[in-house]
Amino acid sequence: MNNAVNNGDDGIWSGTWVAERLGVELVGDDTLTSLLGLALRRNPKRAHLLVSNVLGKHVPQSPSVVHGHGFALGRRVRELLGAEEAAEAVVLGYAETATGLGHSVADGIGTAPCLHSTRRPVAGVAQAGGFEESHSHATSHLLLPEDPALLVGSGPLVLVDDEFSTGNTVLNTIRALHERYPRGRYVVVALVDMRSAADAGRLDDFAREIGARVDLVTTASGTVLLPEGVLEKGQALVARYEGATTGHQPSAAPSGPVAQFPAPLQGAARTEPEGAVPASLRSTEADVRGTPSGARGTARQAPHVPHPEDHRTRQTRHEGHLTRVDLHWPRGLPDGGRHGFTPAHRIRLDAALPEMAARLAEALPHDARSVLVLGFEELMYAPLRLARELEQVVGAEVRYSTTTRSPVLAVDDPGYAIRSRIVFPAHDDPADGPGERYAYNVAGGDFDAVVAVVDSVADTRELHAPDGLLSQLAAHTPHVVLAVVPSYVPEPLYAAALSEERPAMLPEPLRGPAFSSYPPEEVGWLLQDLSDVTLEAPTEEREEAIQSGGAHYAESLPVEYQPSEQYQELFHAALETSAARIAQAVGVVTETVITERSPRPVLVSLARAGTPVGVLMRRWAQFRHGLDLPHYAVSIVRGRGIDANALRWLAAHHDPRDVVFVDGWTGKGAITRELAAAIEEFEEGGGAAGFDAEIAVLADPGSCVRTYGTRDDFLIPSACLNSTVSGLISRTVLRADLVGPDDFHGAKFYRELAGTDVSVAFLDAVAARFPEVADAVDGAVKELLAGDRTPSWEGWAAVERISEEYGIHDVNLVKPGVGETTRVLLRRVPWKILARAGAGADLDHVRLLAGQRGVPVEEVGDLPYTCVGLIHPQFTRGATGADGKAVAV
Repeated sequence: MNNAVNNGDDGIWSGTWVAERLGVELVGDDTLTSLLGLALRRNPKRAHLLVSNVLGKHVPQSPSVVHGHGFALGRRVRELLGAEEAAEAVVLGYAETATGLGHSVADGIGTAPCLHSTRRPVAGVAQAGGFEESHSHATSHLLLPEDPALLVGSGPLVLVDDEFSTGNTVLNTIRALHERYPRGRYVVVALVDMRSAADAGRLDDFAREIGARVDLVTTASGTVLLPEGVLEKGQALVARYEGATTGHQPSAAPSGPVAQFPAPLQGAARTEPEGAVPASLRSTEADVRGTPSGARGTARQAPHVPHPEDHRTRQTRHEGHLTRVDLHWPRGLPDGGRHGFTPAHRIRLDAALPEMAARLAEALPHDARSVLVLGFEELMYAPLRLARELEQVVGAEVRYSTTTRSPVLAVDDPGYAIRSRIVFPAHDDPADGPGERYAYNVAGGDFDAVVAVVDSVADTRELHAPDGLLSQLAAHTPHVVLAVVPSYVPEPLYAAALSEERPAMLPEPLRGPAFSSYPPEEVGWLLQDLSDVTLEAPTEEREEAIQSGGAHYAESLPVEYQPSEQYQELFHAALETSAARIAQAVGVVTETVITERSPRPVLVSLARAGTPVGVLMRRWAQFRHGLDLPHYAVSIVRGRGIDANALRWLAAHHDPRDVVFVDGWTGKGAITRELAAAIEEFEEGGGAAGFDAEIAVLADPGSCVRTYGTRDDFLIPSACLNSTVSGLISRTVLRADLVGPDDFHGAKFYRELAGTDVSVAFLDAVAARFPEVADAVDGAVKELLAGDRTPSWEGWAAVERISEEYGIHDVNLVKPGVGETTRVLLRRVPWKILARAGAGADLDHVRLLAGQRGVPVEEVGDLPYTCVGLIHPQFTRGATGADGKAVAV
């Protein structure tokens, strides 16, 4: 095999082997077979793989040819759009195969910034979107632009993939982006259009559906004709050849060359004597365990390769057969389009390429005849441009390809597209865990040198290990050159607010069962665990300290109220009565959020009363839309604001514009005002912009917000209890000796109360009613969205009036609504309860608690709430209140 494989030089089409064995046919343009070969993949969703000869992924190709195909497509897009629209265009390439192609198309357009999707999450960079690729072996794509506005503009969006087969991936992407960032025009670009006749009309139908123009630009077109049962036949063929090379021989030996499909690597580096050949290299045949008989580089010794931290000050180092080259990559220049790559970046790269290519050329042997520049997975564009520049300055024939995550069968046959395969462990600490990675058609390629180009995140011990990529390459070429491009990570949006002393990384959210009784996927708590700290104080002591100004209510915790058997029975009766009503309110508020705020909101509940509601909203989104929404709980403290570190964490992991704060209910609106002031202060201090301070609540009896499930003041059973209906989590704590400036606020996990926990039972009871209220929710949402929801703040006015009428003169001691009144009875020193005349079962639990504590219940005729709880004013133990009467405690 030589490095001209698959280019048609031997006169045999590189799809012949698959076509003959599976009956697969490629029909279409005359140029189709020169662009594509066929191989078999290890994928339960699709047996065959279209292998591009001009993409620079699986097949080494001239970098001028690879870049030229993308550039030519970009020129055609520019002609299609015209200069004015082209100037407003943004290019989006698909990871991993089309990242370099997307960049090349952007080069051809000339004025377009380029962004590509990624499967690598980056700490500190908010996600601006994502989508799934249904047929791929690794489906999740993230969009992580440094400037989220890159996707917001009204100009054309140009989506670039290597092939347009069913169209599902592209259409799903456009649909998801159009919901969030609508625009009038899209252009789909691919090297080949391989849609079937059944799929051909979908593009026009889809364009009409979304009300936008969608054009298609490709180099060639055709289709793949697949016989019945091809998936099963392909899987059987792969298994047959795989077994032939792993010691598990099939019952009948396969015809043709033996394919190499090595056993999985374990990922851990093995210890070998210096200079010895690693065990993973001691074999012969078509992949890493050897090169075809007679090929150059067979059975070479793998060198000892030091870790990259050794001797970093040298610009070029020779380590055995490895030469490390310092490219002098321009400071601050992105390594590619993961976070966006603008025309200004392209100008900087163009200016720096000659010097960088010269450094690479100096590291190559002077008599080299054939050189491969090998990129790394999504890092395709930078290696491609380096290879193209190197092609201009050296006499050797330069080829370009990249490593990949895709598992493909290798067969050393001139009629098969993947002739050889190198297997090595992943070396960039991937988010989905360790695994195999591959380099195709390199072994046996007769290359005098291989230039491996990786980003700094991937320059790890695994890369340099005895079974790592560099050692594997050294078994197949006499010279390995390593060039490392600095991984570009944008400044976090909140960076200006960080002091030099603040840790770069905030801790990950706490989750059940280690913290809370909720399942881990239901909620992540942006809190620190203070379970081992004694924080509880008698209610009377806390009230005296709070009202005297000696302590803040968030500096201690009340002793958890343990409900009597009678009270627990009342809770369950109330839940049975109100579950459907709550389910409808959950549906209404969730649908309102999805319609008005974000199609994929990030739910952030205000711990702890908001947390059960946040979980229920998440469950509704799953039930009604199949959405798996992220949900976190954060602390907000009256008079102290929201946890700023929690906001920083959210901004680092999500787009702040997608964050929706959730609470159980509004009373007089104090927390609504607290949140608005806190968000404003956070932004003024340099924190990330974009958080919407409006709270979404289940019930808004105080008329304080626009996003709610109902404005009725009714019994929400989760208000009847404390931690035992809130995941066994205490209310939040903010005390200077426990919570530092770089810490999340704290809370306790009351594991000892597990025997009386009804947290999940409450959620299940409400969620069980979702199907029966679905139609009612639709009607209520339609009516709600058409009406005037401007907050009247009538609750605040009522509280001020009550405060003066009852001689309290402190609105903080007036707690309106069923939920807030219940809290007064459970956690504070109550003075009296005001109940709306004629209030029925919604107040049964209030009357029971009031009777147990000797608190009078006074009926009031014109009360805007079902009830109002009054905290004892001017309380000291043994003292009297505003009415001259002592409180019963």
